[in-house]
Amino acid sequence: SVFGRTYGARVSGRVFKDGTEVQLHSVQAAIRNGIAYATEDRKRFGLNLIDTIQHNVSAAAIGKVSVRGVIDAGREARMAEQYRRDLNIKTPSITALAGKLSGGNQQKVVLSKWIFADPDVLILDEPTRGIDVGAKYEIYTIINRLADAGKAVIFISSELPELIGTCDRIYALSQGRVTGEVARADATQELLMTYMTMEKDVIAR
Repeated sequence: SVFGRTYGARVSGRVFKDGTEVQLHSVQAAIRNGIAYATEDRKRFGLNLIDTIQHNVSAAAIGKVSVRGVIDAGREARMAEQYRRDLNIKTPSITALAGKLSGGNQQKVVLSKWIFADPDVLILDEPTRGIDVGAKYEIYTIINRLADAGKAVIFISSELPELIGTCDRIYALSQGRVTGEVARADATQELLMTYMTMEKDVIAR
């Protein structure tokens, strides 16, 4: 819902960025306000599987490779090739279809798309789900690079060890409420599980 989509009539709230409330009534509004969201379901919502890597990478910021509304194919190709190298997307060509890639490489294309959009805040929803161990560590490296570059990365995961190993701060939620904030140095799986399983009556006290 933060990213301009709605998930039911009872979902509500306010979003502040740099101390100013922003109105996010659509995906386009979120992108304009420097917020990007990499969905957990990359095959359904994150990629166009029947299109090329090149076109997928530019999809969220097509204006950056266009001149007077016309896509500059050469500029788009150079950009996509740069991301292929930087993120180690294992493919012989950026003209390969996204649907032909492995899960880990598909996820790198999703990340490339949003990194190219140059957001201030990047929300990653289960970014390592369904990919192999080697690809997971490459994703962690990309996340650390983004944080080092000054990006705010919100990493959503049900895998507690990867949160403890990657995040500076971890927020636990239970029944729609934040139940705990834990610094990396203090985080343990046991403590996080305690916060995550709090009942509603305990939270309200």
